[in-house]
Amino acid sequence: MEMLTAYLAFPFVRYALIVGVLIALCSSLLGVTLVLKRFSFIGDGLSHVAFGAMAIAGVLNLTDDMLFVLPFTVLSAILLLRTGRHTRIKGDAAIAMISVGALAIGYLLLSLFSASTNLSGDVCTTLFGSTSILTLTIGEVRLCIILSAAVILLFFLFYNKIFAVTFDEEFASAVGTRAEAYNLLIAVIIAVIIVLAMNLVGSLLISALIIFPAMSAMRVFQSFRSVTICSAVLSVSCSLIGILASILASTPVGSTIVVADIAAFLIFSLIARFKGGVRS
Repeated sequence: MEMLTAYLAFPFVRYALIVGVLIALCSSLLGVTLVLKRFSFIGDGLSHVAFGAMAIAGVLNLTDDMLFVLPFTVLSAILLLRTGRHTRIKGDAAIAMISVGALAIGYLLLSLFSASTNLSGDVCTTLFGSTSILTLTIGEVRLCIILSAAVILLFFLFYNKIFAVTFDEEFASAVGTRAEAYNLLIAVIIAVIIVLAMNLVGSLLISALIIFPAMSAMRVFQSFRSVTICSAVLSVSCSLIGILASILASTPVGSTIVVADIAAFLIFSLIARFKGGVRS
C-alpha cells in the first residue's frame, strides 16, 4: 500500500487511471450491443485501420496524429457498415479484409519510410499498448475526457433506440425507427472508442476490452439493462486492477488489463454454473 500510495502521487499515474476508467466505461457500454448483434470483431477491424492510420501519420511526421487517425477511423467505420450491408462482401468478410489489409499496409509503410531507430519497439507499443498509457500528456487526457463524455452522453440519449436496433432491427424499422442511422451512430461511436483505447491496450487487444466484460455479464444476468450495468462495473474494475497491477509488477499495461478481464470472465462462468447456468 505504501508503494501504491507513492505511485499515486505522480501525475502520470493519475492520468493513466482517469483515461483507463473512461475508456473501459465507454467500451463496455457498446460492447453488449456488438456482442448481441454478432458484430464483435468490428473492434479488430477498426483497431487495425487505426494502426494503419497511425503509420501514415508517422510517415507524414504529423505532430498530432489524433487529428488524422480519428477521422480516418470514423470514415472507415462508415464504409465498413455500408460495405457489409450493400455489397457482395458481407459483414465478417469485409471486416477480415479491411483488418488484414490495414495492418499489412501500416507495417509496410513504417518499414519503408519510418525514420525511427527502434521500429520494432514502436510497432510493439502500438499493437500491445506497452507503457504508452503512462506517458500521456494533459492535452491527451483532456481530449479523452471530452470524447468519452460525448460517447456516454450519446449512449444515454439514444439508449432506447440502440436497445431497439440491437434486439429486433426489422421491427424497429417497421415502427418508424431509423435503424440504419442508429447502426451508423453505433459504428461511429465504436470508432471513437477504438482510437481512444489504442494507448491503453494497443490495437491487437482492443476487442478484449469490448467483448470480455459483456460476455462475463451475460453469464449471470439476462436483461439488457442489467447486463450493461454489470459490464460497465466489471470493465472499470478490471481496468483499474490491471493498471495498478502493471505499475506495481512492471508488466505491460494492456496485457495485464486483458488478463484481469479473462479472470473476471472465468469467475462469472463459475457463478453461472453454480446458479444453473442462467446464460451460456
